[in-house]
Order: sequence, then C-alpha cells, then structure tokens
Amino acid sequence: MIVSIAQAQSFFLVLTRILAMIIYIPMLGGQVVPAQVRIGLGVLLSAILIPWQPLPADAPAPELFGFGIAIGRELLIGSLAGFAGALTFGAVQIAGETMGLGSGFGSGRILNPTIESSGSALDQLFVMVAMLLFLVLNGHHLFLAAVQRTFILLPVNSALPAFNADRLIGLTAQLITAGVQMALPVIGALLLTDLTLGLLARVAPQVQVFFLGLPMKVAVGMVALSLTFTVAIPILGNLYRSLGHRTLQLIVK
Repeated sequence: MIVSIAQAQSFFLVLTRILAMIIYIPMLGGQVVPAQVRIGLGVLLSAILIPWQPLPADAPAPELFGFGIAIGRELLIGSLAGFAGALTFGAVQIAGETMGLGSGFGSGRILNPTIESSGSALDQLFVMVAMLLFLVLNGHHLFLAAVQRTFILLPVNSALPAFNADRLIGLTAQLITAGVQMALPVIGALLLTDLTLGLLARVAPQVQVFFLGLPMKVAVGMVALSLTFTVAIPILGNLYRSLGHRTLQLIVK
C-alpha cells in the first residue's frame, strides 16, 4: 500500500491533536509516563482513529505554510479539549489541598510525581485514592471515547471552534465547587476541633493546648478523611463519568 504525502500529513495532524489531549491526563500522558510511552500511545491511537478521517490517495498535499497553520490549529483544539481533564484533576487536587490545611500534616510535604505537585500526607492519600478510582471507573476509557468523538465533531484541518469564555468560566467554577464540597467534612471536623481546643484553653489555661492539639488534629483528620470517602466517592464518580462531556463541551458550540 502506497501512502501519499497528504495521508501522512493527515496522520500527523491526528497525532498532534491526540498528544495535545492526553498530556492533561496524568495516567496517560503525565510527566511520570516516559516520553516514548506517550508517543507510542499517541501513534497507536492515531492508527486506530485515522479511518474516521478518510482521504483519497490522490488528494493534494497542503503547502508547508498551510501545514504549519494546521498543526497549530490541531494543537489549540487538542489543548482546549484536554483542558477539561486538567480541570477535573485540578478539582481533586483542590479537595486534597484543602483537607490538608490545618490537619497537622502540613509540616511535612510529599512530592506526588503523577500530578507534579507536593502536598501533605493527608492530601496525597486522598489524591492517590481518587486516581485509583479514576481507573476503576474506566475514566480513561471514557476519555479516549471523547477523543474519538472530537474527530467526528471537528474533523482534521477544520475551522477553529468559537471560543466561549462564559462556558469555560462556568465549568471552572463548577469543578472548584465540587472540590470544596469534597473537602467540607474534613474542614468542618478540624474547625470543630479548633473551637474545642480554644474553649479548653479558656477553661483550663494550664493545659498545653498546642502540644495536645497537634496529635488530636492528626487523629481527627484521619478519621474525618475515612468518613469523607462516603461523600467524596459519589462526587468523584460523577466528575469522571462526565469527563467526556466536558471535553466536548469546550470545543462545540
């Protein structure tokens, strides 16, 4: 089979959009994933998705300048679509970081290379459980299905979609709200602990509240986190199941 220059360029444009999307999913294209694996996954997905972009063998190849503009266009579309994934995992990170505030674990920071950030032990425990839940719920399958849908709604080398800033701002606010809602049980438990320690300091000034409060807040934080999963898991499930819809929402009218 002879592959024309136009077909090779079309394949490269598909690869460009896919790579621009999967880098926002930590388990597929994060920094912890080797570059060879990311490129290989992109080539494999491009080979699977290229039948959705049929091109006759005698199709004329675009000029170099037009091909460069087409590459930039695919990078922009892929980045805009994949940004929904970044917002989803950003909501998880916001929830974990908010839980870690005032929990007694803040003095020690742990690097999580998956999301390329550091946080407290409580924060990283919640984030790792959320990442495992993403795989358990087949969130990566839903994302790849959304990647395939982008080529149906916006074929390769098509015009750029109209950018809707209100939709992006609303989606960002919605995910930030979801992250804060997941952290509310832990925040409430730690707030009650601080109030209790404050009252204890007024009633019994001889008690060393600082030394008593640190281990108490650690214990309360761990117990509250274990109870928080009953609230957070349904919210995380809804976030992951609607990931594909959010991905398409940012690039369609």
